[in-house]
Amino acid sequence: MIKSEISGGVLTLTLDCPDRLNALDSAGKAALGRAWHEALRNPDVRAVVLQGAGERAFCAGSDLKEIEATGQVASTDVLASCLPGVAEDFIKPVVAALHGHVIGLGISIAMYCDFRIAAPTARFRFPEVEHDMLSGFSAIELPSLIGEAAALDIMLTGRAFDAAEAQRLGLVSAIEEEPRKAARELASRLAAMPVSAMGWSKRLLLAERRTRLERHKVLVDRARREVGEHER
Repeated sequence: MIKSEISGGVLTLTLDCPDRLNALDSAGKAALGRAWHEALRNPDVRAVVLQGAGERAFCAGSDLKEIEATGQVASTDVLASCLPGVAEDFIKPVVAALHGHVIGLGISIAMYCDFRIAAPTARFRFPEVEHDMLSGFSAIELPSLIGEAAALDIMLTGRAFDAAEAQRLGLVSAIEEEPRKAARELASRLAAMPVSAMGWSKRLLLAERRTRLERHKVLVDRARREVGEHER
């Protein structure tokens, strides 16, 4: 489900389940978490590109068929592990190449990347509330990216929005016709930078986010458990 390839100091991670719009089941979330963990410790990796396979989606979120079949969702720890920089500091630069559907968990993963390059036709949506679910780590981080009012709008209504609006909000860094190519080019430039200065710059820039995550992780876990109990 997670393909990886290293070239020129750039690790390309590909969510590879295009028949399910690259939705992540429990195994896929755990595998992505392991990929971040290993990339952080691999000295050959100096920057990362995250992309989705196929032409229809970057990631359509969690695999709802698995959740409906099992009645179970991934633990908060597993969920945190698949978001770069949440379970542990990820001090290497990460560029997300977004196309097609970017839904729920797909937006959450992209949010925690450092750069988000979207195709003009990319479509975004947080549908969790209408499914009686949460996007807890997104709720913690999104207001700092796009402001409280905009975060409340897109997370509570679940409405769809396009790449142009995502860029206006500050959720998307750039819009490119070929986001995968643009992401690789940017990652290559970042990989050529001095490692120590890059790592410390990112750590300092995101120090407040790290404090915020540590302060609220228990609240996210409580919210996910209470919503899950209500659903059952």
